[in-house]
Amino acid sequence: MKSERLPVVVGFILISIIWGSTWLAIKIGLENIPPFFGVALRFTVAGVILLTITFLRGKKIPLDKQMVMLYLSLGLLSFSLPYALVYWGEQSIPSGLTSILFAFYPFVVAVVSHFFLPNEKLTAGKIIGIVLGFAGLFIIFRSDIHIENGKMLAMFAIILSTLMQGVSLVIVKRMGKHIDPLTMNCGGILAGIPVMYLLAFSLEDPGTIHFGVQGISSILYLGSFGTVLTFGVFYWLLKRVEAVYLALTSLITPILAVVLGAIWYGEMLSSNVFVGASMVFAGIGVINGKELIKKMYFQKKDKTK
Repeated sequence: MKSERLPVVVGFILISIIWGSTWLAIKIGLENIPPFFGVALRFTVAGVILLTITFLRGKKIPLDKQMVMLYLSLGLLSFSLPYALVYWGEQSIPSGLTSILFAFYPFVVAVVSHFFLPNEKLTAGKIIGIVLGFAGLFIIFRSDIHIENGKMLAMFAIILSTLMQGVSLVIVKRMGKHIDPLTMNCGGILAGIPVMYLLAFSLEDPGTIHFGVQGISSILYLGSFGTVLTFGVFYWLLKRVEAVYLALTSLITPILAVVLGAIWYGEMLSSNVFVGASMVFAGIGVINGKELIKKMYFQKKDKTK
């Protein structure tokens, strides 16, 4: 694991940066493409890329009963319904409130992991770190938090999406240890695509799609970098670190989204962003710092034997 420490850190930074940029890419895409069709097209691009890579590698997608169940759970709990709920909810509530609600993700993963992953128990350090990170996001987005009448359903949609993705992450950690990350990614996305097209054609008008340069660029970026690359790295990391550590990306990506949005639109960053970001990274440091100290302690103990 020591030889993989650098790739793990690089992978974590990579998915945080790319997923942080997808908020802006989604916002640009929604100006031309309705949300459900946007998700469906995004995953179609990703599916084509993954099938091509799978073919070129000479790999086959396992289709035994256990793997089919895993793909279906990924398709429903990671690649279709959660995205549909988030996109739908964001049409009614501010993105800042969405970020706060989705920041429950590490809590969900930590609690579910405690009961279903024997080696990933909930600790005081994890609780303190997650709470600190959540508080940091609250400081950043507190001016955007407006709970208006009639918005409770949209808020519930975001929370339900968070629960689904948290459970899905633990399922993959528990059942997908022996599966190639790209193969698992491909199977899950292919299972989710029909669900999204069913929702899109049932609830949206295809005539409202405008394939302009920005819309197409958004779909291509989200499908390739925002899905194929990130989820491939994500599942690779999941085999090497605790699930809750990966869930911490949901605390980092909103910060990067704010920074990139400010750059794109030429806006000034408020002091709240810097204070809140410091708290988020401090929370992540609390969680990882304790684990690092523990590893150093046991390594030192082994050397003295």
